[in-house]
Amino acid sequence: MNVGVSGVFDIKIIAVTINRIEHSFVVRNGINTTDDLRGKKIAVSRFASASDITTRLVLRYWKLNPEKDLTILQSGNTPTRIAGLVAGYIDGATINPAAVYNVLATGCCRVLMDLADLPMEYARTGQIVPTQFLKTQRQTLRTYMEAIVEGIYIYRTRPQVVLEVYREQGLKDPNAARQAYEKILKSLREYPVPEPKGLQAALDSLPNPKAKGAKAMDFIDSSILEEIKASGYIDKLYGRK
Repeated sequence: MNVGVSGVFDIKIIAVTINRIEHSFVVRNGINTTDDLRGKKIAVSRFASASDITTRLVLRYWKLNPEKDLTILQSGNTPTRIAGLVAGYIDGATINPAAVYNVLATGCCRVLMDLADLPMEYARTGQIVPTQFLKTQRQTLRTYMEAIVEGIYIYRTRPQVVLEVYREQGLKDPNAARQAYEKILKSLREYPVPEPKGLQAALDSLPNPKAKGAKAMDFIDSSILEEIKASGYIDKLYGRK
């Protein structure tokens, strides 16, 4: 979306699979409320990254000023943030669902909040394509989106397949895999049509000055997903037809 508002490429958002911030905000033991974050050190991967943008968004939602009320540090990827939490170098960080169980198992920390439970829509994960592809590569995009929709169906209805994939990817603890699966399941949308409210929230959170005043509807093209839904493809997957 930064690319889109910058005018580098003409892009369209054709799907939003997760319209929530699906991470958990994990903190050191002793931090019990959002107000306890004042004066603490919070880690993100790097400034202007997705983790930085969403962390600042959540802090503002909690009525905290990211620039004044606490310190935000660049610390690298999720394993690095977890190491910082365990060692006590940082006090809090957003942690992706697949890693929450492992950091809690160390006994150092607790989940301050499951961010997916916040009453806010936020386009966190989706599919973006060059606008010209909607004309020149339309059938390819439709096939691609049918595959995305089928993947969502498999995730939602065949958990053992998903858990086996997690195991192959290195998440071998069955409890951790199950918790990750169930957490993502809450946010993964059967019909991942782009929602203006969630996309506007994402646009408004961008640090890019050119995002100011940008309208979500200018970046949305849901026509391929609408075609797929109208064809009965999704209903057939779920046995409704």
